[in-house]
Amino acid sequence: MRDLWGRTATSAPLVIVQEASLPTDRDRNGRFVALTGGDAARPLGRVLLVGAGPGDPELLTLKAVRALAGADVVVHDRLIPQAVLDHARPGARLIYVGKRKSHHSVPQDGINDLLVALAREGLTVVRLKAGDPFVFGRGGEELTACRDAGVPCEVIPGVSAGLAAAASAGAPVTHRGVAQAVTFVTGHAAGAGGEPDLDWASLARPNQTVVVYMGLSTAPVIAARLAEAGRAGSTPALLVENASRPEERRVLTSLAGLADAAASLDGPVVLIIGEVAAMADTGRLADERLLERATA
Repeated sequence: MRDLWGRTATSAPLVIVQEASLPTDRDRNGRFVALTGGDAARPLGRVLLVGAGPGDPELLTLKAVRALAGADVVVHDRLIPQAVLDHARPGARLIYVGKRKSHHSVPQDGINDLLVALAREGLTVVRLKAGDPFVFGRGGEELTACRDAGVPCEVIPGVSAGLAAAASAGAPVTHRGVAQAVTFVTGHAAGAGGEPDLDWASLARPNQTVVVYMGLSTAPVIAARLAEAGRAGSTPALLVENASRPEERRVLTSLAGLADAAASLDGPVVLIIGEVAAMADTGRLADERLLERATA
């Protein structure tokens, strides 16, 4: 008999269930658990936290591709395109745990438990995360959970969405004489009032670039707070939607026009605020220009 992962089962196979389906009140929190009569002698598996990059499959690292090719299980996020998942070895189990604003298909604690449970079954688990695992990806929480459980865990970096958005548009996040520093922040507002908890006075200083992840819905608040803290309304601002993907869109505006520009977009967006944003190419995308040169 073979188990869910295609291995010859010498004992009861692993079954992944959600604790909400279990009978005791203590377990009714939506987390994952593993129910198994597994082989105690089975070697411990491992977890690889892999950055999938911003979406363009050609921006995967070679190490990420090798990890996918060797995985028994791939636990993946919402923004992972099929072309990236296609690098998983044939027969690998794909488990979706995606999140979007105000809706998590699996709570973060459940994801942590799932990774540990699968590794304890002797499996090689790739936790595939959009961008880089350690840049607003909660990779640190998953690494800590694995360490606490004694599960080997390796991190494979990926191209972060913020850097990809800037590079795709030709807007360097630092530039001599223009921007001597860059700060990456999240625009996601976890608390009441819909306002991210940021050091606005620090972010309002001139000659630095502010890159905002997950800031589309809070763009009006971000623009207002930066203006109140002293950042000029004429400061260039760039919005990049679906960075590196075929459907990428770019809008160049100013801090004063940021709220209106954000209202015209609805996908995953990176905000780039600072003088370097004025260097962005908002015309045809890079792939179109390269195709034109190749066929000329």
